[in-house]
Amino acid sequence: MRHFGVGFGVKCVVTLSFGLGAWTSVEAQRLYWLGVLPGFVRSEARDVSNDGVAVGIAYNSEDTPRAFRWARQSGLQDLGTLGGVQSEAYGISADGVVIVGRAEKGNLDRVAYRWTASTGMQPILDVSSKAFATSADGSVVVGWYGRYPNMQAFRWRVGYGMQSLPYPHGYPSEGYFEAFGVSADGETVVGDLGESARAFRWTAQTGTQLLGTLGGPSSEAMDVSADGSVIVGGSIDAQGRMRAYRWTAATGMQDLGALEIGQSFAHGVSGDGAVVVGISGNAQGIFQAFRWTAATGMQNLNLVYASLLTNGSRLEGARNISPNGRYIVGWGFNAATGRAEAFLLDTGVEGDVDGNGCVDDADLLQVLFAFGGQGGAADVNGDGIVDDADLLIVLFNFGQGC
Repeated sequence: MRHFGVGFGVKCVVTLSFGLGAWTSVEAQRLYWLGVLPGFVRSEARDVSNDGVAVGIAYNSEDTPRAFRWARQSGLQDLGTLGGVQSEAYGISADGVVIVGRAEKGNLDRVAYRWTASTGMQPILDVSSKAFATSADGSVVVGWYGRYPNMQAFRWRVGYGMQSLPYPHGYPSEGYFEAFGVSADGETVVGDLGESARAFRWTAQTGTQLLGTLGGPSSEAMDVSADGSVIVGGSIDAQGRMRAYRWTAATGMQDLGALEIGQSFAHGVSGDGAVVVGISGNAQGIFQAFRWTAATGMQNLNLVYASLLTNGSRLEGARNISPNGRYIVGWGFNAATGRAEAFLLDTGVEGDVDGNGCVDDADLLQVLFAFGGQGGAADVNGDGIVDDADLLIVLFNFGQGC
């Protein structure tokens, strides 16, 4: 419900700003190239939180990976290792507090870890393993452990430790079994299993269920909506093409198509299951990041956000989308630096603090109540402090998207 008293005051302030010539145009959407760590040559972003904190991997000239965290106010942060030289960051909690991935120990074993600012990087398993995703609050982590060719999917919980996921009834209990995604509450896990790869969905109530394919021999499940009802990934179809899909219990696998006449693969889905992101390639081997909704179908992000791209820059793959659907991350080519680089695309309305698509009294009040604080959603310009600059951004955009 709109608060007319506050709204009237806001309108007065905006009107006054016009009268004083203080109006400043603020761009609603932004593209951030995240750069690379010192001594590294390329990067890719793998996941992003609701407040736009991204995680991913930087690579040096010898392709050695290093995990990073990126935020607007602090830039790239090297997350280090567990005593070795390699690390990778694959997932981040919805609030941006917990990061998960894989890191090398001093004995060269690479193991799953969980990172927070207060604890640093902490191994959650002592055997060869990789963590891919975490629940909304960071308390549940999923991935796999073991060594090729026998990898076992796991679900790990704070205070409880690791649980090996069960194979489907009658399925050989060996070979590939990898968990890639988890629901917001940590109760639904998705991934793939078997040499030929078959997408699965697991809950404690149903056990491990195979999701089928689009008519071909294989499929993979990469991400799941907050409530566990929508799953996305890729599957080979009857024509032998890799195609992005969206699955629900009611519809089964839905082929999302591809850009041009190529192939496609879905990597991420928003919390409400409505927005899917991924990569689509054509016969010439050119990759392009896409976004799909039921209303728009599959869209090429390079065309939708062409105004944000400098000449020669391109978005090649979308790896994930924030649970609130605002931020998209992945990798592309940054013409300004001449290298492959991680990107974060902010598709939101500037000044929309609560992320509901409308800049209104509620956003203004959030900034006012957080005034003087550090970071968070109310820090609209990402400079690390909630101040008059953030308040002005909300005022200048008041009414946008409503």
